[in-house]
Amino acid sequence: MGMYVLVSLGSGILFGVLDGVINANPFAQKLFAVYSPILKKSVNAPAGMVIDLAYGFIMAAVFLLLFNSLPGSSGALKGLCFGLLIWFFRVFMGAASNWMMFEIPTSLVVYTLATGLGEMLLLGLFYGLTLKPG
Repeated sequence: MGMYVLVSLGSGILFGVLDGVINANPFAQKLFAVYSPILKKSVNAPAGMVIDLAYGFIMAAVFLLLFNSLPGSSGALKGLCFGLLIWFFRVFMGAASNWMMFEIPTSLVVYTLATGLGEMLLLGLFYGLTLKPG
């Protein structure tokens, strides 16, 4: 249980840091400018961090629940497979929906897919290297 809590906290912090790097860099800001008419004027960083910490706990729990069903013989490979699974449901489906609903540049969709893939693979690998059921 102690390892689960530590990994969940670590992954939540990693989630928040990666989200900040991915979304707040100058290149991303130019791409996301298309959303400027509907963007909030300020970001509630503490609320965002709480959400990312909650994601860390939930994703770690789901990883443990799926562990034996994930392909691969090592924790690292299972983690990467989990990352791909999460990328599909969290990033790919969201990016595809945005592409269908909004007039956004293809470069924004590609950026979202690529950075989301990197983020989810990194998080999945982190889980795979640090968590084992039982």
